[in-house]
Amino acid sequence: MKKIVLIFLFMLFCMIDGFSQASFNTGVMEVYMNQYGRIRLFTADGIIQLERASILVGTSPTTVFDYTNDSEQLEATVLVENPEMSDFELYGAYDNTYSSLPPDVIIKQNAYGWTNGAYAIVRFNVKNDEASVINASIGLDIIPYLNEEYGFDSVTYLNDEGVVRFHRGSQINMGIKLLSASLSSLYSFEWYEDYSVDTDYWTWMNYGSLQPLYASNTVDGPVAITAQSPVTIDPGESFDVYYALALGANKQEMLANISAAAEKYQAWFVGMDDNELSSGVLRLNQNYPNPFEQSTMIHYQLPANGFVHLTICDVMGNEVASLVNAEQPAGDYTIQYDAKDLRSGVYFCTLRFNGQVQTGMMLLAK
Repeated sequence: MKKIVLIFLFMLFCMIDGFSQASFNTGVMEVYMNQYGRIRLFTADGIIQLERASILVGTSPTTVFDYTNDSEQLEATVLVENPEMSDFELYGAYDNTYSSLPPDVIIKQNAYGWTNGAYAIVRFNVKNDEASVINASIGLDIIPYLNEEYGFDSVTYLNDEGVVRFHRGSQINMGIKLLSASLSSLYSFEWYEDYSVDTDYWTWMNYGSLQPLYASNTVDGPVAITAQSPVTIDPGESFDVYYALALGANKQEMLANISAAAEKYQAWFVGMDDNELSSGVLRLNQNYPNPFEQSTMIHYQLPANGFVHLTICDVMGNEVASLVNAEQPAGDYTIQYDAKDLRSGVYFCTLRFNGQVQTGMMLLAK
C-alpha cells in the first residue's frame, strides 16, 4: 500500500515541480531536495535508499511544523552554482503558509556534498517568525527505502557513534547522525497512512530516550523520529541544526562515511590548514558539539613547543577539570571532555601556553 502511494506521489511531484527541485551527484551518491524540503538519497545506480528525511519543529503537543501538513516553498530549491563550503550544495527556504498554523517558522535548508563522497551534511536554519519566544523541539521525520524496498528492515541506535543505523540483512546500510548536538529522543514505529498528526509527532519527539532497536515486521517498514533537547529561540532569531547522512555497503563502510562527514563539519568550525599552523598562531577553537549534553571535543593548535595548561572553569572561576598540564610539541590536538559529573550551565575552557591565554565558552545542556 505505502509503496503504491509514495511512488504515485513521486511521479506526481516530478510532473508538477520539475523546476522547483534540485539535486547533485557526487559520483557515488545523489542527494535530492524538493520544493518543500524533502531530502532523498540515491546510490550511484539511481536506486533510492532514503524515501524522505524532513524537519520537524514542535512547540507544544498541538503545534508541530512538519513536511506533510505545513511546509510551503518560500524560496525556490536550487543547485548553488559556486558553493563555498563544499563541492556541491543545494539550497531552499520553506515556511508554514501551506497550513498557516503555528509554529510560525522559516526553514532555510542547505545540503552539502563532496566529490566521490557517499555522505552529505544537511543544515536546517530554524527561524522564529512569531511575535514571542518559542521553546522548540527540533528533529527529523525519516522514512527509509533501502534498495527501493520497504519493510522488514531495522533501525538501530549505535550509542558509541551516536548514529541511527538503517539496515536489512546484508544489504546497503544508511546512517544519520546529529552533528550539532546530542539526540534526546529516537522513536520508530511501523508506517501507516496519515501518521502525520501533531499530537503524535510531539509524543514521539518527546519520547525521552534512544530506542536501541526497532525491527520492522510488515511490508510497510519503519518511520524513525529524532529530536534534540528543546532550544529557546527569540522572535526574529534562528537556530542551526546539522545532520550527517551517509550510505555504505555495510555497517563499517557507512560508519566510515559518517566519520568523514563529521570531519568536514568539524573543519568548518574548528579546522585549521597547514598554512595557519605554520604562521605561528595559537588557536583554541570552539568545542564541538556546542551546546553538548555530556561529552564534547576540544581542539587547539600550538605553533611551537611549549608548556600547555588546558582547564575547564565554571562561571565563578572555579576550576572543575584540568585536561592538560604538560609540555607538548607544536601541532594540532583534539581532546574529548566528559562532563557527566557537572550540572547544566555555562563553562569556560581556558588554554594557557607560553604566556598566552585563550578562553572559549561552553554550554552544557543535559
